[in-house]
Amino acid sequence: MQTSLQPVLVLLAAAVLVVVIFRSLKLPPLLGYLIVGVLIGPHALGWITNTEDVRDLAEIGVVFLMFSIGLEFSLARLQTMRRVVFGLGAAQVTATLLLVLGVAMAVGVSWQGGIVLGGALAMSSTAILAKLLAERFELNSPHGRQIIGVLLFQDLAVVPLLILIPALGAPAEELAATLGYALLKAVIVLMVLLVVGQRVMRAWFHVVARQKSAELFVLNVLLITLGIAFITEIAGLSLALGAFVAGVLISETEYRHQVEEDIRPFRDVLLGLFFVSIGMLLDVRVVIDNAWVSVVLVTLVLAKTALILGLSRLFGAPSGVALRAGPALGACGEFGFVILAHAGVGRLLAPDVLQPVLAAMVLSMLIAPFVIERSEAIVRRWSATEWTSRAMQLHNIAVQSMAADAHVVICGYGRSGQNLARFLDQEQLPFIALDNDPERIREATAAGERVVFGDAARREVLLAAGLMRARAVIVTYADTPSALRIIALVHELKPALPVVVRTLDDSDVEQLKNAGATEVVADLMEASLMLASSTMMLMGVPLNRVLRRIRETREHRYHLFRGFFRGITDADEDDEQALQPRLHSVLVTAGAKAIGRQFLELDLAKTGVEITAVRRRNVRTATPAPETRIEEGDVVVLLGSEAAVAAAEIKLLQG
Repeated sequence: MQTSLQPVLVLLAAAVLVVVIFRSLKLPPLLGYLIVGVLIGPHALGWITNTEDVRDLAEIGVVFLMFSIGLEFSLARLQTMRRVVFGLGAAQVTATLLLVLGVAMAVGVSWQGGIVLGGALAMSSTAILAKLLAERFELNSPHGRQIIGVLLFQDLAVVPLLILIPALGAPAEELAATLGYALLKAVIVLMVLLVVGQRVMRAWFHVVARQKSAELFVLNVLLITLGIAFITEIAGLSLALGAFVAGVLISETEYRHQVEEDIRPFRDVLLGLFFVSIGMLLDVRVVIDNAWVSVVLVTLVLAKTALILGLSRLFGAPSGVALRAGPALGACGEFGFVILAHAGVGRLLAPDVLQPVLAAMVLSMLIAPFVIERSEAIVRRWSATEWTSRAMQLHNIAVQSMAADAHVVICGYGRSGQNLARFLDQEQLPFIALDNDPERIREATAAGERVVFGDAARREVLLAAGLMRARAVIVTYADTPSALRIIALVHELKPALPVVVRTLDDSDVEQLKNAGATEVVADLMEASLMLASSTMMLMGVPLNRVLRRIRETREHRYHLFRGFFRGITDADEDDEQALQPRLHSVLVTAGAKAIGRQFLELDLAKTGVEITAVRRRNVRTATPAPETRIEEGDVVVLLGSEAAVAAAEIKLLQG
């Protein structure tokens, strides 16, 4: 017996399992969604044969994706990166489209189908590349900025393609009129929405925000997103185009960031369904039986990589930057599937053409993370100028540090690094600062400040900065993995050298201390210390006692401040925050298994929690003795991660 709920359960179970596996392997979840679609679709296991319902939900996922792109649309950002975006980005999309169009027509595909294929294959994956660049700390590197600039133009190029593709399905004799009519409608609708909507949107959001209802705010965002998408669809354009316009309108209001947070759960879930629906289109037998898939895959990736590499060099990028950007952008992206989905509706591509291309696109995205991982080795093997550039970089650092002795090496020249440098300047203490943001370095060096370009997590950079002559290393940015690498290098090269590390809160203090950090400064904890010290002094507590309290708190690694009680306003947490310690109160009710037993017997530490206090008959006891017996009505305060606290609560109440 099959119910309407069965396909949904199959889809959810498969998606959860595969995404867990992909997250464990540090791979983008969207690749997992694609594989889920391939496995459970009609061409493989056949667990879901009717794909129409999934496809309807998937289209809403595309709506929210385009809405997010609209939210990020910024004229200021485009102005800053205009050479890369409208130079290299435009050249890449245009050249790829024309090249694919020529090849498609040569093998017998119509020119309309060639445009669709060209537009689809010109796209690269913003989701995969942005994530990988962020994880590798390369977003602000020269090749990172180039990749992001090209991706930004690709995202913008989707908008005219979504207007063009539906018109391409018209009969040949009506094509010119249909295309002209579509463009005219697009101009009129967009002008009306942008001119009228601009004036209305801010005022309406003020009205909604004054109600101070999170539920109403989310409902309003959904109404505007889907409402404008509906208007553009009625006008003969696409849902996705309307969603993009809605995002652009809201991006001009002060509610942009709140909207982005509220819409994220809907976007991610429904976008996952979109990738599942794309995977369902893929016939695995085509991949196995059709040799053309391998030919298309290899030709696509190599040709696109070579094209981007050549254009990058043409626009003046060093060979090292071009060799990193080419392979990264060589694979296909999510918007390519959006374009193909629209083409499928218009029957612009025959199945025997669509299937090999679709298979090659999916496979190119699957191998993209592994290609990027190997790009560094490729650059070092083939780029002679890369070694020269590295040598020049190290030379510049060495020149700056040559006269320095018993100095401080500042890793990171952001706000905290610059403030530290000003203090050291006032005390006439020598230092050298390292940073890998070229724009920040350009501004700072123009003002005469002592900062040089370099990644502080590299051995050769630290040595060039005079690590062996330094008196201290200070990591001023809150990035635990990078800080751990720096600590390891310092301990290997000069074990006695003190290392001070900054972090956001107390979640990584123990890990950094155990790794060898001399001091760990936690932003939130230090702010709490300053608040507490100011309050105690205002209340008349002697200064020496205040200073003693501060010293003790730091010596005990902020143990007093560990964890806090979560509330509704703390609901939006990412995966890392969910693992951080939290306080949770458990009322021991009648019939609880723990009544009459000692904390020592329960051994709650095995679940990963700590008992910070017990309240009994309105008397609070901090850190109760292990021999304390639990009574009915006790309130036990637990400290631990969300999962650990939940496990301990079950043990207290149910045994």
